[in-house]
Amino acid sequence: MAKFKKEKRLITAALPYTNNVPHLGNIVGSHLPADIFARYCRLIGHETVFIGGTDEHGTASEIAAYKYGITPKELCDFFYKIHKDIYDWFNLSYDNFSRTSKPIHYQTTKDFLKKVFQNGYILEKIIRLPFCQSCQRQLSDRYIEGICPYCGYEKARGDQCENCSKVLDPAKLKTPSCAVCHSKDIHFVEKKHLFLNLEKLSPALEKWIDSNKHWRSQVRSLALGWIEEGLKPRCITRNLKWGIPVPFKGYEDLVFYVWVDAPIGYISSTKEWHATKWKSFWQNKDAKIYHFIGKDNIPFHTIFFPGMIMANGKFNLPYNVIGLQYLNYEGGKFSKSQNRGVFCENLANEGLEADYWRFYSVYLIPETKDTEFYWKEFQEAINNKLIANFANFINRTLSFLDSKFAGELPKPKLTAKDKDFWKAVEKQIDLIISSLEKVELRQGLGEILALSALGNKYFQENEPWKDLERAKTIIYICANLCLSLGLLIQPYLPTTSQKILQMLNIEIKDWKNIKKLNLKAGHQISKPELLFHKLEDEQIEELKAKTSKVTEYFLEKKKAETKLFPADLYVAKILSVADHPNADSLYLLQIDLGTEKRQLVAGLKKYFSKEQLLHKKIVVCANLKPAKIRGIESKGMLLAADDGQKVALLEAEKSESGAAVSPEGYTNDTKELAFEDFIKLDLTVAGQKVIYNNYILKTNLESIKIIGVKDGAKVR
Repeated sequence: MAKFKKEKRLITAALPYTNNVPHLGNIVGSHLPADIFARYCRLIGHETVFIGGTDEHGTASEIAAYKYGITPKELCDFFYKIHKDIYDWFNLSYDNFSRTSKPIHYQTTKDFLKKVFQNGYILEKIIRLPFCQSCQRQLSDRYIEGICPYCGYEKARGDQCENCSKVLDPAKLKTPSCAVCHSKDIHFVEKKHLFLNLEKLSPALEKWIDSNKHWRSQVRSLALGWIEEGLKPRCITRNLKWGIPVPFKGYEDLVFYVWVDAPIGYISSTKEWHATKWKSFWQNKDAKIYHFIGKDNIPFHTIFFPGMIMANGKFNLPYNVIGLQYLNYEGGKFSKSQNRGVFCENLANEGLEADYWRFYSVYLIPETKDTEFYWKEFQEAINNKLIANFANFINRTLSFLDSKFAGELPKPKLTAKDKDFWKAVEKQIDLIISSLEKVELRQGLGEILALSALGNKYFQENEPWKDLERAKTIIYICANLCLSLGLLIQPYLPTTSQKILQMLNIEIKDWKNIKKLNLKAGHQISKPELLFHKLEDEQIEELKAKTSKVTEYFLEKKKAETKLFPADLYVAKILSVADHPNADSLYLLQIDLGTEKRQLVAGLKKYFSKEQLLHKKIVVCANLKPAKIRGIESKGMLLAADDGQKVALLEAEKSESGAAVSPEGYTNDTKELAFEDFIKLDLTVAGQKVIYNNYILKTNLESIKIIGVKDGAKVR
C-alpha cells in the first residue's frame, strides 16, 4: 500500500427532490455509497466533510404541490422531515444536510451567478416556450411531456429523458402534452431568457474532462460525448414562482432554473456547516471534491456545474464524479402506483436494523451497470454471507473466548504458521483499503468477507477445542482479527461495528494501527451477543407487503378534510344525437365518459338542434339510478340551466372526457342517486358559473360555465 498522505476531502450526494418518499433505489444511487466513502475517508485519516441537502425548487415540487392542493413550501417542509428521518435511520453520516429553500442558499446562488454574469458568461436570448391553452400556463421542464426525439421513450420530460439521460429542448418533443391536464393543445410563445454560454466554455471543459483518467469510463465517455456533439448555450431562467428570483435588471419576474441553483446547494450547505472552514474545501486547490450521483445527473456534474464553476472562477472543480446507474426491482422498475419496490418510510418500523438493509444494498450499488433488487437474494445475502460467514466468525471466536477463558485474552505462543496467517491478514487489509480508495465499494465489501472467511478457515483448521494450550494462540489471533473486522466493517455497517467494539471492550476510532495485533494478553472482553438473526420466509413476505406501499399523505389528509357531494359528475363528449323513436321532444345521446360510453335520453329537442349538440362537452350525473324513458333506458342525466326563458348547457370545453366535476372542497359520491334526491340539490347560476353552497362547480382545470341564462337560474 502506498504511503498515506492526509488530504482535505469534500464528499457530496445528489440532492433529492422533496416531492415524494424515497425508495431503496434513491438510497443506493447516491446517499449510501457517499456515506460509505465518507466514513472510510474519516477512518483512514483524511480531513473529511460529507455534505447533502434537499433540492426543493422547480416544476417537480410545483406539480406535486398542485396535485395536493398546497403550496410548494408546505410540500417541501413536510417531505424534508420525512427524508431527513429516513437518512438518519439509515445512519448516513452527513456533516450537514441542508435545504435549497434556506436564505443562505438564496444568497449564495445570487452571489455565485452575479460573478458569472460579471465575467461575461451569461447571454440574453429569445426562445420559444410551450404554453398550454387548456390551463393557460407556460410549461417549464416537467410540466410538459412527450416522446423523446432520441430514444423514443414515450414519457420524456421537457428538460430531460430519464430513459436515455439526454437533456432535451421541449420544442423537440414529439406529440407534446401538458403534464397537468394532459391536453395536447400546446402552442409555443417567444420570451427573453438568460443562458450560460457553454459554447465559450467548451474547450476548457474538454481539456479538463480528458485529464480525469481516474473517472469511471462510462462517466468520462458520456461527458466527452456531450462535448463531441457540440455544446450550446443553456437556459438558466424559468417562468415559475417557486425558485430563486433572478437579481438582474429586466429579469426580476423570472427565477433561476433548478439545475442551476441545485448544485450550488453543495456550496451553501458547506457554508452552513462552517462559516469559515468551508473555503478550505471549495477554494483550496489541494482539496478534493467527490460527487456521488445517478446517471441522469452525470451531464449536470461533468458539464453544466463545472462550466458554472469555470465561469465563476473562484471554486474548485470536482476531483471525481461517481456516476452510478439505476436500481430496478424484481425484473421491472420501482412503481409507487403499482406498489412495486421497497419504499423507505416503513423500514424503521419493521424490526430490522438499518445494517441489514445497508449490507444487501452494497450489492445493489449500480457502479457500472443497472442492478436488481430481489427479495430471495436479500434473504440469502443476509443468511449466507453476513451471518454464516462474517457474524459466524465473530460469534464463534468471542463465545469460545468467553466460555473457555472467562473472556480474558490469553498469552499467545506465535508459531511461523500464525505469523504467516497474520501476514495474509495484512495483505487482505491492503486490498480492502485499495478498493475503498478507488471507490470500488462492492469490491471492498467482498474483500472484507474474504477476510472473515480466511478467519473461519484458520479457526476451523486449527481446531482450538481439541487443545486448550494451543487454543490460547488461536483465540488471541482470532480476537485481534475480530477487532480488525469490526473496524473495517464500520463504513458499511456502523451499528454492527459499534457492537463488535463494545463486545471487545475497546475504543479505537480510526484505522491508524489496523494491521497490528492491538489486543494484548490479559485484555477482558464483554459478554458476547449474536449480531444478527436469520431471515425466515414468513418475515420476508411480511416485509415485502409492508415496504411496497407508500402513504399518499396529502391525498389522505385531503380526503379526510373534504365534504361529500351526493352527485357523481363527469365531463362527457356527445358522440351522436338521434331522435327518440317514441317521443317527439326527446333525443337519444351517445356519450363518451372517458372510461366508458353510455346512452342518455334528453329532453332538449325544442332548445337545441342535433348539430348544436354534436361533439359538445357536457356535464353528466353518472351515479343517477338508470331509468326507462318512453321505453328506452337512460344511464345518467346531462345537466342544463333554465331561467324560465332560456335553457343553456353546462360547458366544459377545455376539459377532457372523464374529468371529474365537483364543487371546490367536495368529493363526489359514487353511491346510486335517486332522481328526486338529485332535484333537491340546490345548484344555481351566478356570474355564468354554477354554485353549490357558495362553492363553484369545476373540474381540475376550469369552472363550469353557463352562457346566456340569467343569474339565479336553476340547474337540472
